[in-house]
Amino acid sequence: MSPATGRPRGIPLRLRSAPVPWERQAPTWRDAKPALIAQALKRAQSRPSGNWYVIGASRGLPPGRTLGVTIGSTEVVAWRDGEGKLRAGPGACPHLGAPLRDSPVRCGTLVCHWHGLALDGGPFAGWEPYPAFDDGVLLWVRLDGLGQEPPSERPYVPARPRVREAVETVYSGVGRCEPEDVVANRLDPWHGAWFHPYSFVDLTVTGTSADRPADDDGFTVDVSFKVAGRLVVPVRARFTAPEPRTVVMHIVEGEGAGSVVETHATPLAPDAQGRPRTVVTEALVAASDRRGFAVARAAAPLLRPLMRASAGRLWRDDLAYAERRWQLRDSGQFPG
Repeated sequence: MSPATGRPRGIPLRLRSAPVPWERQAPTWRDAKPALIAQALKRAQSRPSGNWYVIGASRGLPPGRTLGVTIGSTEVVAWRDGEGKLRAGPGACPHLGAPLRDSPVRCGTLVCHWHGLALDGGPFAGWEPYPAFDDGVLLWVRLDGLGQEPPSERPYVPARPRVREAVETVYSGVGRCEPEDVVANRLDPWHGAWFHPYSFVDLTVTGTSADRPADDDGFTVDVSFKVAGRLVVPVRARFTAPEPRTVVMHIVEGEGAGSVVETHATPLAPDAQGRPRTVVTEALVAASDRRGFAVARAAAPLLRPLMRASAGRLWRDDLAYAERRWQLRDSGQFPG
């Protein structure tokens, strides 16, 4: 049976019987109360992060490569040791400050290309490692000096399907805004069918944080993913914020139930004009109990670029939304 419709399961596509033109769909601005979104954002920001920050995709760091990123004002370098374990630490060589992101990895050891100082991931010559974690989809680093919260042993990774039973990919994009602007965008599901009509139609927010306890900032949404013309895939999705810089969408009913879209916002170094920059790292982990999904898993190398392209189209819009929100906040003109 289909959880969303109660009908026997078949082809998940539905034909919209009476499609509504974009300009004639029901306005959502009255329901998208600024105070409701602000309260959900505030609750998300009050949750612990354990000082963990997403730095990239697990697939994006193969053995023998380095990953360098500046989170806030903290320069970080990451690589894999000889056993494939994620290692991370300060991005400047403790000898004379060489950029370790540009240094090679030999047999799991990071070798500074200025004078040959070799780092195996443990403390050495004044270089102290940062706690790092690879959850199989994303890479995390713990920066206690930046986060200044009580540290946790591991990041708060949302529940997701097992990777070997799913098709996963990761999109990354950078915007001139702060992490809260990205999180606020994701905690506003009402904009979906208006701002992204090429992807979403027939969107209704059926449950909000106002309907539940004060510590529950989730939103439940009935929406149809647009395929082509009048063909759509209807689902029910649930948006939650497990920590200050993460919003998760779980498909709870309909095709692909159990699939997850995780949006993580990581602050970067400011740009040349001093404006904040944030990298959005979005993990898409798709799963299905259909027999044919095994074919999709086999075709994952072909599907991942298509999934990233779809996410990229959405985030071109949503980063513009987040950037606009920051501009208004920075100038004291944000109406919310």
